[in-house]
Amino acid sequence: MQIICLGLSHRTAPVELRERLNYPPPALKAALARFGCGRDARPTHIAELAILSTCNRLELFACVPQEQPSSDAQSDTQGAPFAPLMDFLAETQGLPVAEFEAHLYRYIGIEAVEHLGRVAAGLDSMILGEPQILGQVAEAYEAALGQSAAGPALSALFRTAIRAGKRARTETAISRNPATVSSIAVKLAESVVSDFRRMQLLIVGAGEMAELAVEVLRARGASYITVINRTHERAARLAQRWNGKALTFERMAEALAAADVVITSTDAPHVVVTPELVRMALAQRRERPLVFIDIAVPRDVDPEVSRLPNVYCYDIDDLQTHLTGALAEREHEIPRVEEIVAEEARVFMVWLQSLEIAPVITDLRARADAIRRAEVEKTLRRLPHLSQTERQRIEALTETLINKLLHEPTVRLKAEAGNGRAAEYAAAVRHLFALED
Repeated sequence: MQIICLGLSHRTAPVELRERLNYPPPALKAALARFGCGRDARPTHIAELAILSTCNRLELFACVPQEQPSSDAQSDTQGAPFAPLMDFLAETQGLPVAEFEAHLYRYIGIEAVEHLGRVAAGLDSMILGEPQILGQVAEAYEAALGQSAAGPALSALFRTAIRAGKRARTETAISRNPATVSSIAVKLAESVVSDFRRMQLLIVGAGEMAELAVEVLRARGASYITVINRTHERAARLAQRWNGKALTFERMAEALAAADVVITSTDAPHVVVTPELVRMALAQRRERPLVFIDIAVPRDVDPEVSRLPNVYCYDIDDLQTHLTGALAEREHEIPRVEEIVAEEARVFMVWLQSLEIAPVITDLRARADAIRRAEVEKTLRRLPHLSQTERQRIEALTETLINKLLHEPTVRLKAEAGNGRAAEYAAAVRHLFALED
């Protein structure tokens, strides 16, 4: 079997495209369920599938038969086996391949394995070493497993990546003094609004990103915090922790009119802050500036809002341009993290390649034992005078001969699997011993 990865991220695609290809939880579940419900619903030659969908990346990991990719890996990355994945992505997202193909990256084999390990370790994140991605990788694995889309190969792959991510965080300083998207968002807001202690802060959304933002804001001295959410109960749970105020979306215009800084992080599939709402708020503000930090994908704030007077609007891609040199200490840890990822990837590849050899060894031993039993039976028919004990001794002798004869080939086949020649040797053994029949 072969592991492949098809994806795009904040490094290759703008937020405008990422939000169109983002899988909200219900859509992700539906896509995986469709794949997992049976072979007829699956893209051609794709045996297993997992989808990692976050605000900064969309990646499809798949397991395909070893014979699918050609020996020319460069040509593989331009076509098969990626075409079925691109078609699957286009169909489930309702977007033509031509609109996103130029932004895709493609990895095959150990490159795909190492890439997921680097992602889980935080090396490929917008903010180096950020802690949330490891949990998101684990959630992607659980989602694929829950819909029967991931099988033994992808299960082992994701467990390998998660183990690499955990080791990176415990054995290196890659996550020391961790920055998050929320903390960078607050720092960006701080560059516009110098004193949070007097500012009215509005948090739109009550998920993990919103909670992290509130924690950072409180550390900066913020006292006047309002949390607005679709359901009042969730908003209240977060707001009460910091003596804030909770509102529902029905009071959005009122909340915007009072706010100085708005941080949005909902998982809504459409904008929740429209130009009309902001115009209503501006009419009551007497020239007070209004700052939006939109860290959601898809975006919560309509891009047209930034055209309004006295409004400052930043989205998640803007955060990258405001990162400072505070990550220098973590950057020194990159080589060690890369070593951990490479080490875990090598172990996984040995295991994966052994899957090619294991059935061959099983079939070879089965063929040898079938021949042995047939010959023993033929011989014993010619020697009817033998006692039961003597018959058992002949049976044991032939079993020992077969085991000793196949021991060295078995050891060598397993060793070659670890050297990356599993498919070649498996094909040769099947041909030489007519196992394909």
